[in-house]
Amino acid sequence: MEPLHKVYEAFTANLLPKSVFDLINNRFSLVLEGIARIEKASGIRFPVAYVEPSVVLSSASNSFDYGILFARTIPVFSNNSVQIIIQISAPLIAYGLKGTIHAILAHEFLHYLELLSRLSKMNIVSDELSSNLFENVYTDNTRLFESQSVFDDKTLLQHISKKFPSGFRDYKLEDKVLKFWIEKNLPTLKITLDTNTVKLDAKLLSQLEINPMLLKKLEQIQLKNSKIRKKKIY
Repeated sequence: MEPLHKVYEAFTANLLPKSVFDLINNRFSLVLEGIARIEKASGIRFPVAYVEPSVVLSSASNSFDYGILFARTIPVFSNNSVQIIIQISAPLIAYGLKGTIHAILAHEFLHYLELLSRLSKMNIVSDELSSNLFENVYTDNTRLFESQSVFDDKTLLQHISKKFPSGFRDYKLEDKVLKFWIEKNLPTLKITLDTNTVKLDAKLLSQLEINPMLLKKLEQIQLKNSKIRKKKIY
């Protein structure tokens, strides 16, 4: 998958002005740098990723409040197999600071590893749905691996802890997205929390094959993660 293909399509369809298109293209190197950094810090290859040429707005059902989703980890069916991809929103690339972009990529990478871990154990029971934004943030934080169990990069760990103390929040970035993207009526994708789910085919999941070296790495992470959480408790 060409990561910027959908951005190019949006530009040729006159959905994105040239100034924004150029900004995304020029700053995409920060994403590539972040991916290389995450792979080096974890020893695991980053999954397929692409840039969504829209701002993704998430809201609770029957609510006027919304949150901005700067990236999502999504399992999809492709060629009779399950593939996990990471969707990166164009506004994050256009207006996010380097540390913010890297922190969000790392956070989604943790989602990727957590999902891989569950799939490897066939632990595919649907997550409990909640239409409350706070409850979803809490669930997100408690389900993921501790970042220290995955990454060997002190600066990257600092970026993650700073940006995700209890769910991601960056007021300056959100203000820029509101002013330079939403208020200019650039492409917007609206979803509700209770529809932000994917149904996976059990038959295809039963045929899922995960690289043995990756499985071994996941086992090491799980062991380290367990030790870190025990220290936090005691």
